[in-house]
Amino acid sequence: MSQTLPATVPAAPSHSDAGARPAEAGTDAFTALLVAGRTASLALSTAPTEVKNRALRGIAQALRDNLADIVAANASDLAAGETNGLGAGLLDRLTLDEARILALADAVGDIEGLTDPVGEVVRGSSLPNGVKIAQVRVPFGVVGVIYEARPNVTVDIAALALKSGNAAVLRGGSAAENSNRVLVGLIQQALVGAGLPAAAVQTIDPFGRSGAARLMQARGLVDVLIPRGSAGLIQAVVTESTVPVIETGAGVVHIFLDASADIDWARDIVHNAKVQRPSVCNAVETVLVHQAAAARLLPTVLDKLVEAGVTIHGDAAVRALYPAALEATDEDWATEYMSLDLAVAVVADLDAAIGHIRRYSTGHTESIITNDIVNAERFLNEVDSAAVMVNASTRFTDGGEFGFGAEVGISTQKLHARGPMGLPELTSTKWIVRGSGHVRA
Repeated sequence: MSQTLPATVPAAPSHSDAGARPAEAGTDAFTALLVAGRTASLALSTAPTEVKNRALRGIAQALRDNLADIVAANASDLAAGETNGLGAGLLDRLTLDEARILALADAVGDIEGLTDPVGEVVRGSSLPNGVKIAQVRVPFGVVGVIYEARPNVTVDIAALALKSGNAAVLRGGSAAENSNRVLVGLIQQALVGAGLPAAAVQTIDPFGRSGAARLMQARGLVDVLIPRGSAGLIQAVVTESTVPVIETGAGVVHIFLDASADIDWARDIVHNAKVQRPSVCNAVETVLVHQAAAARLLPTVLDKLVEAGVTIHGDAAVRALYPAALEATDEDWATEYMSLDLAVAVVADLDAAIGHIRRYSTGHTESIITNDIVNAERFLNEVDSAAVMVNASTRFTDGGEFGFGAEVGISTQKLHARGPMGLPELTSTKWIVRGSGHVRA
């Protein structure tokens, strides 16, 4: 696809036309939007921290002042989603009620209070010849994000991109188009109010699926692309994009109940990890139980889950102890349910649990419930996931919980970023070299 730049850079879109659908989603209009984002990124990269913080305060206040408009737009999306047969998990992710909007505003405020990563010296030294070198953090430039049915991501990404000096180009999907249109409009108003270009945060939703495809091919105009959503969406972006991708992964998340697990901890942690919000990627999907503790733990743990409406999919050993469980298939062990369903298996020992996790995990989060220090350390050292826990709910794998204010996503890859991504993960580095007429000998 042609990515020829226009001779002149177009003006950034105003709030009034930010959500307007182009008459033709042609190459010129789409490229002009990306060029405007590139131009905005240059202004953001040198914007003082206080200016960026002023914009963040404006975003947080706009969310609080426009609750009714956001809820009304979201209600339209929810109604369409129900008509179109969206599952319960996606509908939950799509929902923005007043409490969630206020929580988003608070998260933006938390990001305002975080240290600006731009210009931070990662390392530096003076060479023997007197040349001084320093590695400093710099913004990526333009960050593209493709996600689905998650309007909260619109605010999280915008705030994190702004504070880290990046422009953001967002594809939030048709399921949340009304919500995202209102949110992006409010964000752009706050940017302009702080003296920053509106094009620092833009949506390509009006360009539909073709816009998402073109965003994946916009190498040179977009510096990095981050997908958030289903395994299918993530895989499509990873395989089709020519823009460098930071892969966020699906969450086939495990908890292993060791032979020494405290029964109260096991019951409460598994319940929290499954039931508190089953539609999110850090919810547990598979519980593995040491065979020496299965008879002691399973009835109590599973009773509490079933009381909360969870459907248990168990192997033969689980069903022998808990006949109400459905028969688990090989597909269950690899499934991210995003619902009140849970796969449960009895395993011979810690080695078998680690082997199962290595086979089926997506590398997101795993936890062990144990009172055995040796087993805890083995689990931490031998399980290769972005977050590995001992005696804690997997629901803690979250940028907000980790103190990042919000998160770009949870990276399950190993290069550049891994785990919850906050402000530093939206930066690269460059080397600053200062000399006094030095030449290399």
